[in-house]
Amino acid sequence: MAVVALFVTATKLAGLLATLTVAANVFSFSRYRKKNLRPFRSPIDESSDPLADFNLNEGEDGFFFGLATAPAHVEDGLNDAWLEFAQENPCDKPESQGDRQTTDAIMGSATGDGGSQPAAPSGNPKKRKPPKIAIEAMIRGYAKYIKGDTGEEEEEEEKPVPNEECHHNVAAWHNVEHPEERIKFWSDPDTELKLAKDTGISVFRMGIDWSRVMPEEPLNGLTKTVSLVLIVNYAALERYKWIISRVRSYGMKVMLTLFHHSLPPWAGEYGGWKVEKTVDYFLDFTRLVVDSVSDMIDYWVPFNEPHVFCMLTYCAGAWPGGHPDMLEVATSALPTGVFKQAMHWMAIAHLKAYDYIHEKSTSSKPLVGVAHHVSFMRPYGLFDVPAVTLANSMTVFPYVDSISDKLDFIGINYYGQEVVCGAGLKLVETDEYSESGRGIYPDGLYRMLLQFNDRYKHLNVPFIITENGVSDETDVIRRPYLLEHLLAVHAAKIMGVRVLGYLFWTISDNWEWADGYGPKFGLVAVDRAKDLARIPRPSYHLFTKVVTTGKITRYDRARAWHQLQIAARAKKMRSFYRAVNKDGLMYAGGLDEPIQRPYVERDWRFGHYEMEGLQDPICRLWRFMTRPATLKFRKRKPQMDEEDEALLALQ
Repeated sequence: MAVVALFVTATKLAGLLATLTVAANVFSFSRYRKKNLRPFRSPIDESSDPLADFNLNEGEDGFFFGLATAPAHVEDGLNDAWLEFAQENPCDKPESQGDRQTTDAIMGSATGDGGSQPAAPSGNPKKRKPPKIAIEAMIRGYAKYIKGDTGEEEEEEEKPVPNEECHHNVAAWHNVEHPEERIKFWSDPDTELKLAKDTGISVFRMGIDWSRVMPEEPLNGLTKTVSLVLIVNYAALERYKWIISRVRSYGMKVMLTLFHHSLPPWAGEYGGWKVEKTVDYFLDFTRLVVDSVSDMIDYWVPFNEPHVFCMLTYCAGAWPGGHPDMLEVATSALPTGVFKQAMHWMAIAHLKAYDYIHEKSTSSKPLVGVAHHVSFMRPYGLFDVPAVTLANSMTVFPYVDSISDKLDFIGINYYGQEVVCGAGLKLVETDEYSESGRGIYPDGLYRMLLQFNDRYKHLNVPFIITENGVSDETDVIRRPYLLEHLLAVHAAKIMGVRVLGYLFWTISDNWEWADGYGPKFGLVAVDRAKDLARIPRPSYHLFTKVVTTGKITRYDRARAWHQLQIAARAKKMRSFYRAVNKDGLMYAGGLDEPIQRPYVERDWRFGHYEMEGLQDPICRLWRFMTRPATLKFRKRKPQMDEEDEALLALQ
């Protein structure tokens, strides 16, 4: 009897614990839903034409369009950390480096589209070795180790890597023509600049590479002046000055980025942003640049996506210059961990750079801001809410909070949404994705702008969309993607958010961090087999029309969406540079060769996306039990209304 009583008591306690756990997660989700998932009515009148007019505010706060790029993506003759990283012999690394890892939830949330975790091998996903290590330190605060099944991979023929356990750091790089040339922006900037100017944009975002200007660490034992004279590449500074003058000669203003995910190799050797002296070195670099070109720069961005760099470099070890040990990975999310340590020094560097730019700038009103990456994260199931909450608490506001006293504008880099499932990112079959695994969700940009405006309206500074784009070689998704995100920006402006401009990423297909040349982000295609010949895509001409007119018409929107629906209904396939496991979780890193994924029939236009409920078994059962039987036969909303279809037919 005592055993039975003990068993009954234990069962009751277990039931109580389970009930409390579910109740706590239900409460957590209700708070999250109230803040992030509440349905909204689009402020755009879809019966009007044009749907959006960005020319309404002529004057000091007039809206501008621009295009964005970065040195590591486009510059030839650049012996930076990324080139060294790509050229490393993968067989020199420990075996675990070659194992495939599912995309960590926070690491995935930190990346811009195209910025990946360690590259996964190409080929048939089913023949690859399962993961031994899955880094999820930024979600749980520790490293989780998963033993994979045994099973050898099949050896592929005619591959430069002799052993399939040796995977390149950068995917889709060794299998393209002259990858080290990137797209020759250093030796031939006019090709890109002319393409940019012909769209009608007024702002061109570019960067100056730190390692090109300071190829070596300043020497010890010498005065700073003597040390800098000995190591600074003044010829490179002059070349950058000339390129900036070329930008201005085309009638475009310059937005200049000083640190865009490219740490000098010599800084990576001693610890980079984990070490305080990097702040001083960065200030030396900043002074050199400001003293050289300050009279030619309209917008300054000292740092691009600092939390992305810190996570993928120092927490995941997926980008060059990190080399985290096991302890750093396991403790990276703690208050004293490497993530907050590096973020602290980058914030200090921003504050000092801001002061120097304002002190030395010859322009009357230098605008200094940040290009801050945000993605819209939502839970897949009830028990994924804590992971989403933790990810948002570490990535959305903290860095901007730390530099908010010294910002003239807040730049937002937005690419899409992430669906968190467990410690990974779920590929939802009913959602549309970019080639590099970013969920397409224009509503998310609108929601994030409203959240940022609510938090920082006391600063009275404007917002700029410093990056927004999608990897899509077919160009079928890119056209509606462009228009719908611009409509999201316009809707935010209607709601009182002060948005000064929108910069699209990017002009031409280029090197996309650890994804290499796989995902295609460009409005212009690049034929690497024909001396980097440029082929403008239809989206280039659509973007040009929007920029030159300042308007989005009902016809352009209907036509772009109609072409996507034709492809989706025909079950056409497109490239996808992420492998997915049997549970629907995306593996980290890109592929040398893409798999194929069909277009998805789903209405993700701005203001039309219907958010799905939680998909865990408990929530599915609850919906089944409480849903009226008549809702099973609910008529699906049409993806195009009759007026738009008639408009297409007439034109």
